[in-house]
Amino acid sequence: MLEELSIRNYALIDNLSISFDKGLNILTGETGAGKSIIVGSLSFLLGSKADSDVIRSGCEEAGVSAVVRISESNTDVLEWLSGRDIATEDQTIVVRRNIKTSGRSSIYVQNIPLPRGDLAELMGMLFDLHGQHDHESLMRKDMHRRCLDRFAGIEGDAAAFNGLFTALTEKKKALELSLNSDRNREERIELLSYAVDEITRAAPKPGESRELEAEAQRLASFEKLSRETEHASAFFFDGEGSVLNLARKVRSSLETASALDESLAGICKRMDDLYYEAEDLSEELRNYRDGLFYEPGRLEEVEERLGLLFRLKKKYSRPIDGADRETGDEGGILAFKTRAEQEIEALSQSEENREKLATEISGLEKTMAAKAAELSAKRVEGAKKLGEQINTLLMRLGMPKARFAVNSVSKGKGPGGNLICGPWGADDVEFLFSANPGEPLKELARIASGGELSRVMLAIKTILAETDRIETLVFDEIDAGIGGEVALAVGEYLEKMGAIKQIFCITHLASIAVRAENHIRVEKKDAGGRTQTSVCLLSGKGRQEEIARMLAGDSAGEAALAHADDLLSKYGCRRRNDNTS
Repeated sequence: MLEELSIRNYALIDNLSISFDKGLNILTGETGAGKSIIVGSLSFLLGSKADSDVIRSGCEEAGVSAVVRISESNTDVLEWLSGRDIATEDQTIVVRRNIKTSGRSSIYVQNIPLPRGDLAELMGMLFDLHGQHDHESLMRKDMHRRCLDRFAGIEGDAAAFNGLFTALTEKKKALELSLNSDRNREERIELLSYAVDEITRAAPKPGESRELEAEAQRLASFEKLSRETEHASAFFFDGEGSVLNLARKVRSSLETASALDESLAGICKRMDDLYYEAEDLSEELRNYRDGLFYEPGRLEEVEERLGLLFRLKKKYSRPIDGADRETGDEGGILAFKTRAEQEIEALSQSEENREKLATEISGLEKTMAAKAAELSAKRVEGAKKLGEQINTLLMRLGMPKARFAVNSVSKGKGPGGNLICGPWGADDVEFLFSANPGEPLKELARIASGGELSRVMLAIKTILAETDRIETLVFDEIDAGIGGEVALAVGEYLEKMGAIKQIFCITHLASIAVRAENHIRVEKKDAGGRTQTSVCLLSGKGRQEEIARMLAGDSAGEAALAHADDLLSKYGCRRRNDNTS
């Protein structure tokens, strides 16, 4: 549910923040006031394409953000967020999208950046926007099948079939790989065996290159290293003037002095620590110096070993499929060896595996054919009922000549006589529609009129309301070309939908606006020599005047006010229909 929408520097909107509630939210106002701009900004936030033209004149950036509450029952959205490590806060998320004059756009959900495709996917599970805009989930054929399955109560059956389809696909791929491997099996085994043998003989150890490089540096600089450690030793512990001898004398003097003055005890203690540390250092330095030796030929051995390891890394420190991948030590070589040994074992057992896979595939195909036939029968039955119910609603919504149908047809049979199946069954499901008598049924996506499309969507959503998980519906221009009893019927169904969904509707009809639980007026004003769009939540007298304006263009006339009061009394929601101003 959309709780708050904030718009900044978007078209005519300077800075606007609107709070929404559950139920039916109606937006009204004069033509050109900015109602469609608000819907357009929401569409922008839902992931639609946009360019810098939407930025308010004189500004560098436009931004739209929203606070969205997610129902605990909306597991699809919660799982989507969890899969991207996005956590809700008190069951809400904050979604932000900005666009600069350069055309660059930035998108954040809970301060985590997302690409536009992910934003559209997420918001498409939360919102449906119907009308003259392009964000209609029910225009997509993949949604038609999902809607029919939910209506028919077979969503679980479809998911189970999808599991079978996935398993069959994986096993067919494994069999194909096995057959392909068999054609080149001996050659592949020989190639991998050579690699395993070469790595085994070289016996690389993780981190070995780094150790050898350090040793090579020591050997190459042995003369200088030996000279400098000799000098350090002489200064540190050899002779009367060495660091260690001087430290011993200082320590002795401080011990005598501290016996005479206790205030020197702290300094004496620190000198003791310094002396003992110097003794430890002298011992380590002496051991290092005494252990230095030069082995003729060792540098050449080290460099040869490094060269071998470099060649092995270049050949084998990458995945078996050949994809490039950098690696810093010998771990990649050893990983290649492990994978090569596993592939050799698999190739050696390919005949046995193929027989097992073929048996499993045959069994899965039979099971799938039976399940697909069951799904098809249930879909045909559900399609007929869904079409009938939607056509009944379309008559009430002022489209008595319109025809709606849910087309569920078989994908056909393959060369072997088996049903052709996709991930969700053997059926192609599509919503078809004809607005006028004599016109053939066509794809829903080819409906041109925004008003017709909105009413069709309202009918579909009314029927599917209890099974559709999308929580917020937005209807723009739903009242195009209607009035009278049809408008009353549209308002009635919007109100019914508002009982279980959050609804946003832009309308010019008072008979629809009176049904609102939350009535918002959009206004255009001049401020500082510039035009700005603002909003106002209406109640009481203010709402009565707005309904009167919609009825007669006159918010103060007695007749219009009386008519508005009559409509509000008869159809208005008591939640907003009070007598306070």
